[in-house]
Amino acid sequence: MKKPVIKKITQYTFAAGVFAVTTFGVLPSTGHKTTSTIVHNTSAVSNKAMLYDTLALDSMGLSRTAFNYALRGMEKLEAEGKLANTDLITIVDFSLPSSKKRLFVIDLKNGKVLFNTLVSHGRNSGTDVATAFSNSPESFKSSLGFYVTGDTYRGEHGYSLRLQGQEQGINDNAMSRGIVMHSAAYVNEKLAALQGYIGRSLGCPAIPEKVHRKIIEMIKDGSCLFLYSPDKYYMAHSKILDSMPVDTTIV
Repeated sequence: MKKPVIKKITQYTFAAGVFAVTTFGVLPSTGHKTTSTIVHNTSAVSNKAMLYDTLALDSMGLSRTAFNYALRGMEKLEAEGKLANTDLITIVDFSLPSSKKRLFVIDLKNGKVLFNTLVSHGRNSGTDVATAFSNSPESFKSSLGFYVTGDTYRGEHGYSLRLQGQEQGINDNAMSRGIVMHSAAYVNEKLAALQGYIGRSLGCPAIPEKVHRKIIEMIKDGSCLFLYSPDKYYMAHSKILDSMPVDTTIV
């Protein structure tokens, strides 16, 4: 006996920048319709997601998964009122080796990549690729996840930016650990070419001296920073990622 065919009709309704996708399943035995509706905010999510292709971020090495996770997490932080600047997002893609330019500052409002440069990981996170992460003091490892940028100050490494970790048990010790964005002479392309990787920090995302002030000035005071890696522990324990769909592809 052949299985009954369930016909599906999809309707799209557009209103005030929000569209609803409604799927109707027709039951052959009763003729009744079952409906389910998924609502997406096109201006807040889908339009921004299209920037991945528009800006050819794949050719720059940024993972689409990292980009999509970053947008979703930023949307959550924005909804919670934690962001003062929602025009910018900064993504560090630790799936790339440190010899690659894996820090991206993206202007979501105007559709531009403002900065794409090198960035360090912690000395105990790995050599060329960061594979181990920690929230513990004195671990000298990087901490993954979502941060909100804070204020600036002058410290041991000069002009620096405080980072406020937003994920309990994952990066919420950032302030007490002294995890900040600062410049470092060991973050440079010549060193990467010479030994295959740049120098490593004590856990901070250190950036090149030539651009550190411009980047810090651009992203300070309440923008979203996301440090990504396809790390199994992080994926399993992040409450921000847990609130997202399993399929991170945004269309």
